Parts: sequence; C-alpha cells; structure tokens
Amino acid sequence: MKPLSEFSLDQARSVRIVLSDIDDTITSEGMLTASAYGALEALHRAGFVVIPVTGRPAGWCDHIARMWPVDAVVGENGAFYFRYDRAAKKMHQHFWASAQERHQNRTRLEAIEKEVLSTVPGAALASDQAYRVADLAVDFCEDVPPLPESEVDRIVSIFERAGAQAKVSSIHVNGWFGAYDKLSMAKTLLADVYGLDWDAARASVVYAGDSPNDEPMFAAFPMSVGVANIGAFVHRLKSRPAYVTSGHSGEGFAELAALLLRAKETSGS
Repeated sequence: MKPLSEFSLDQARSVRIVLSDIDDTITSEGMLTASAYGALEALHRAGFVVIPVTGRPAGWCDHIARMWPVDAVVGENGAFYFRYDRAAKKMHQHFWASAQERHQNRTRLEAIEKEVLSTVPGAALASDQAYRVADLAVDFCEDVPPLPESEVDRIVSIFERAGAQAKVSSIHVNGWFGAYDKLSMAKTLLADVYGLDWDAARASVVYAGDSPNDEPMFAAFPMSVGVANIGAFVHRLKSRPAYVTSGHSGEGFAELAALLLRAKETSGS
C-alpha cells in the first residue's frame, strides 16, 4: 500500500464518483464527526457522485439516502441500493433478492443466529439487527467487549458451514444467503443509474474502506484507498487497497476528500 501522498493530482482529476464504507471509514469510534460529514458535503457540492457502500441495515440506509449529502447508498453488504429523488420526493429501492427469497433466507439465518449465540460466548446480535431485511449481523466489539480473533473466525465458520456468505467488518460479522457482495451491487447501481460500463467505472471511481468486507472493492478498483486503521486487518486481506491515508477513520476520509477537491479546483472544471 502506497501512502496517499503518492496519489497524484492527475490521477485524482479522473475521479468522478466516490464510493466509501461508513463504519470506521467515515465514522470515528462510532461517531460521525463534523470534519467527516463536512467532507461528504463538500464532495457533493463540488459535483462528485457520493455513494456510501456499507454493511449497515436498510432502516439506516433509508435515513442516509434521504438526509445525508449523498446520491445513493448500497446497504447490508450489497443486498440493495436505495436512491432518493429529492425533486420527486420518491425513494427508489433495488434489491438483489425478491421479497419471497428474503423471507426464506430469514428462516435459515434464524437457525444460524441460534447456533452462534449458544456456542460463542460473548457474541450478540448487532443492535441494528431489527432494521435489517437481508442479513444477520453478529456484534463482536461494537456494543460488547471485544471477542478474540479466534472467536470471530468461529462465527464466520458457522455461517459458512450453513452455506451462507460471511464478511468481517470492523465491528460485526455479517452473513447472508445470495451470490452478492458490496461490489456486485455497486456495479449494478453504477450501470443502472449512471450508465457506466465496467471500464468506465474503474477509470472514474475511488473507493475508501477499512476492513475485510471491503476487500472485493479493493481488488476491483485501481483507485482504492484504505484509511490508516486498516493496518489492524492487513493480515486478513488477500487484496489490499492501493493507497493508505495517514489519518485514521473519518480523518483519513477527510484527507482523501481534500485531495479530490484540490485536484478538481486545479483542473479548471
């Protein structure tokens, strides 16, 4: 991983779309700081398309799409995208699976939930689970004392033995049934809404993240950036971001935003 200082202004001038994880990438220690939110707003006002790509639930994503300075949001690790048309006052929702499939998958996830909670001491359902439509989120450090990495791996193995996908974020293990992830839904959104084929997307998108569930995005986008706290997860990553900020979490995101804004200001566009 190269320091963000090696991300050239010429390269930054090609960025039109900013995709970013939320937890510990835009937020810091669970808080959305003024500087990070200000960075989002500044990017949006400058004409960048800004899209959070998160493991957070549908209930949160409805709020984010409506009230944050963003153009859309991908949620539950790729289960859907939401896009709010402010002029028409209409929320557009696109789900990977049908309502019937989501209902069937919920029954299967409930069996996994029972096994995890009965066999992994200290694990708990994520506090935002009630607002989820497609996945199961197991908390290993957000609102519970941090679990050892071996126990996090055990949670992942329980999901995988049941045939589910499982991804580790900085706070949760998220599991679901379905052949999707953050990348597949981001590609769908970019094609459906912005008409971008894959080559155009790779040439105009920057992605920021901090943990293993961002790995598909790091692998896909040449202009990928990890905030400094990704160092805690480097040993779990097969695909690492191309660049890393000096700032942690929201400070790192603001650092990236400042680079993009500076590049735009000096491009004359």
